[in-house]
Amino acid sequence: MTGADDQERAYKYRRDREMARDPSRVETFSDGIFAVVLTVMAVELLQYGPARVGGRELPDALSQAWPSYLAYVITFAIAGQVWLTHHNVWRYVVRVDQTLLVFNLLLLLFVAAIPFTADLLSDNVRGSATEQRLTGALYVGTVLGQALFFNLSWWWARRRHLLNPDLDPGLAKAVARRLRVGPLLYLIAFAVVFIDPVLSLFAYLLLVGLYLIRGPGDLPSYTTPA
Repeated sequence: MTGADDQERAYKYRRDREMARDPSRVETFSDGIFAVVLTVMAVELLQYGPARVGGRELPDALSQAWPSYLAYVITFAIAGQVWLTHHNVWRYVVRVDQTLLVFNLLLLLFVAAIPFTADLLSDNVRGSATEQRLTGALYVGTVLGQALFFNLSWWWARRRHLLNPDLDPGLAKAVARRLRVGPLLYLIAFAVVFIDPVLSLFAYLLLVGLYLIRGPGDLPSYTTPA
């Protein structure tokens, strides 16, 4: 028994014997988080409905709540763009490891915080300069955080050969370059906060529009054969 016990203690399992996993559960879980975030944003918007504002005509009530509606539209657009990029990029991932799972979880951490920072932004966009800058910093921290972990996820997947082996290396590099632009653009939009906080919101919307233009890694446009 002693010899058998010593042999069992001396045994070390081989890492290459561990089971691999495809990314299907990661994508399903991520889609669920995105769905919850967008739903929460829609529910938050209900509290700004003009019917809750007593003693005002509808046009006046709508005009008074415009920061809330603007923040909702911009934040929905950002969250939608993040989901779209996630949907496009992850179709190239054929297996996952522990580190990639952690990077994706951290990305979702920032995505899940978007409704909170958007609510702060809508409440303080017409506040003091200090309040505007603080909420602007929190907002850019959220969108910048998800952009950084998006970059880390793609970098790690390429480095650890977790992508489809048939993926063109040139396309993989092009996707990486496009993802790297995101953090830089968000920082530029944040700098606009110190000039005009409302203008910075439109800057975010412009950046989302740029990412909606089809680029490397996005789904191709199919034509119906004649």
